[in-house]
Amino acid sequence: MKTKTIARKPVRTGKGSSAVRAARPAKPASRAQANGKAKIQARVVAKPVSKAAKVAARSAAVPIDADLPIIYVNGQMLPKSKAMISVYDHGLLYGDGVFEGIRVYQGKIFKCKQHMDRLYHCADQIRLKIPVTRERMVQIQRECIEANKLNDGYIRLVVTRGFGTLGLDPRRCPTAGVICILDQIRLFPKEAYEAGMRVIVARRPKTPIACLDPRIKSLNYLNNILAKCEAIDFGCDEVIMLNLDGEVTEGSGDNIFIVKDGRLYTPPADAGILEGVTRGFVMRELAPALGYSCTERTLRLEDVLTADEVFLTGTAAEIIGVTQIDQHDGNGKITRSTRISDSEGPITRALRLRFREIATSNSVPEE
Repeated sequence: MKTKTIARKPVRTGKGSSAVRAARPAKPASRAQANGKAKIQARVVAKPVSKAAKVAARSAAVPIDADLPIIYVNGQMLPKSKAMISVYDHGLLYGDGVFEGIRVYQGKIFKCKQHMDRLYHCADQIRLKIPVTRERMVQIQRECIEANKLNDGYIRLVVTRGFGTLGLDPRRCPTAGVICILDQIRLFPKEAYEAGMRVIVARRPKTPIACLDPRIKSLNYLNNILAKCEAIDFGCDEVIMLNLDGEVTEGSGDNIFIVKDGRLYTPPADAGILEGVTRGFVMRELAPALGYSCTERTLRLEDVLTADEVFLTGTAAEIIGVTQIDQHDGNGKITRSTRISDSEGPITRALRLRFREIATSNSVPEE
């Protein structure tokens, strides 16, 4: 259908056409006139403002978190609102890089040496050259602690492939990027540490070692994230992931332990797990100090379901008990629920409390 354009005739008022007058600049209004008009407009558009809206407006006007924490980005200490990397960084474009999650307790970097060992080893595994020495990397973390005045927190140390092109070729990224964030983190509700938590068995299998070794703490966590989505679908916060052979591996972001007849067991590295720093601390230091033995052993799901206790460990999670494990059919239906215990088990509790004692003491281990 055609559209007609209707031309308006110019309105004449006696002295020349309106078109001519429109081309002439209008006289500027006086300050009094401008103020008067502004007041009238303000009275016209003003509406009642709710209390909630006023609070929101004040919050927006004072961005409490906009500049905190102070973050290290490629040689600069920047406020949170300005801590940015290039959109051409391959860490963003392809998940190409490695990272560490590290706890700070009492101003000390918990198991700092082990975290640095793993970071540099993982970088070697993906042929990524970190542009700073280990000593400098530790110093960067301490500078973030000092800049943010945080004695207890969580460090996210990220090394990306760096700025490059829109192709995969890592040779186009001349220098790796380094980011250090010190902030707070809480994965699970505080009450879950005593009550224990419900988890679900993921139907999505763990990425096979031959494809991408889970021992490499890379920026590509999509396998873990999709497994966690299964937990979220059923109102859980965590999952148990199996490998292609049906063996138990780990959670989406934690290692798993079981307790059977007073002994601790955890899956071996070749099951397809990240060799967690907290996992190692529990195995080699915490459990023996409390008189418990710990063995790496291949675990089937039935071993976990029939355990006396089940718990998870991780830098962010620390130590948390599992009291119920559900299985589902992939179509939104729970097919089996197994109750492990009514609350945190006694051995889990002993390990957790001892861990917290160390974390709040003056002798936090950095080695």
